[in-house]
Amino acid sequence: MPRQALDRRTFLRSSGIAIGLPFLNAMLPVSAAEARKTATKPKRLFMVGRPLGMHAPNFFPTDAGKDYVPSRYLKHLQSRRDDFTVFSGLSHRYGAGHYAEVGLFTGVHSDFIRPNDIKNGISLDQEVASRLAGQTRFNSLILGGGNASWNRRGVRLPPEYRVGSVFKQLFIQGTVEEAAREMRRIKDGQSILDDVRDQLGSLNKKLGNDDRERLDLYVSSIREAEQKLQQDETWQLTPKPKVEVKLPQELSSAQLVERTRQWYDLVHLAFQTDSTRVVSLWLGSQDKPEIQGVTIGHHDASHHGQDPAKLEQLSLIEEAEMKVFGEFLDKMKASSEGEHSLLDRTSIFHASNLGNASNHDNMNLPIILAGGGYKHAGHIAHDRQNNTLLSNLFVRMVQQMDIDMDKFGSSTGVFSEV
Repeated sequence: MPRQALDRRTFLRSSGIAIGLPFLNAMLPVSAAEARKTATKPKRLFMVGRPLGMHAPNFFPTDAGKDYVPSRYLKHLQSRRDDFTVFSGLSHRYGAGHYAEVGLFTGVHSDFIRPNDIKNGISLDQEVASRLAGQTRFNSLILGGGNASWNRRGVRLPPEYRVGSVFKQLFIQGTVEEAAREMRRIKDGQSILDDVRDQLGSLNKKLGNDDRERLDLYVSSIREAEQKLQQDETWQLTPKPKVEVKLPQELSSAQLVERTRQWYDLVHLAFQTDSTRVVSLWLGSQDKPEIQGVTIGHHDASHHGQDPAKLEQLSLIEEAEMKVFGEFLDKMKASSEGEHSLLDRTSIFHASNLGNASNHDNMNLPIILAGGGYKHAGHIAHDRQNNTLLSNLFVRMVQQMDIDMDKFGSSTGVFSEV
């Protein structure tokens, strides 16, 4: 019977302490060749969220299956037709209007996503990032804005709004003095955490059950901070990858198309250099975008009330967005990684929390799943009135990342169609 490799992330556990094992021969696959092959094939996750929906008649095909006739928007993705699936009839069944933005990537039960009463769970990007922690310089990147990424305690994680700032973190090494200052920050943080941990041990003996539960949450935060500091120390000593790209200039939200292209180019570089394997990106704009034929703001156009003039301007905006997304898919497909492309190795989820922004409807969300090695099936159509839970697709996505999970958010099963 062939030997099964021991997981490299196997730990010895006792009293809440996890001790990582040294590298053992048992952690190697059956052959060294297989080990090298596995090491060069990382899987990645990219989640793109938009706050203002997509006009359904321009987005969804009228027919299902692989032979669907592309809609106005999907025409701009047809160079990658075999590399993505479009879904209709999926949602989280939320009834909270714009508030549902916070649950798009978490998929928690609708009882926990209500106006002024949010009790969120972990988002899919952070669940995957937690399983891949330490393998890259950044466990994840949270980009663009919005309220999409949440940790395991249901706390919102702040995004990076500035393209140039993220580029510097990824690719600009900094001076010797800056590196030394960063190392001092890391060492100081480790020392402080050691002191706090010692004090917690004695304090815990004096508390009741409720306070101990609160303290446990605090201790888990400290453990996460310790792990992050240890990771920072390792990567601080590792040179950043060099790229033949200039520092991008900051653009206004009115420059919607170019700014979106900047973000996609940055994500492509981050994956290409294996600086991270998990990215979430929130793309929203309230301003009037600099697109020919558009004279009103994106938000105003999305709340069209079926006004034909506003609908046409909305269509011009969303069509421009879809063109840039198509460019990104082409660039990912053209980037080789061994026998495959970056697109083949990256699960790309593109969606909005609104099915119809004009009336704040959260049903029948516009969803595309691209790349990732799935069995793409063209247009998969579910009931647009009695929607299938989107979290069932999330379970399929996390399993595609080779993570053993059979439930996520409010899921009731797992997709088998892709």
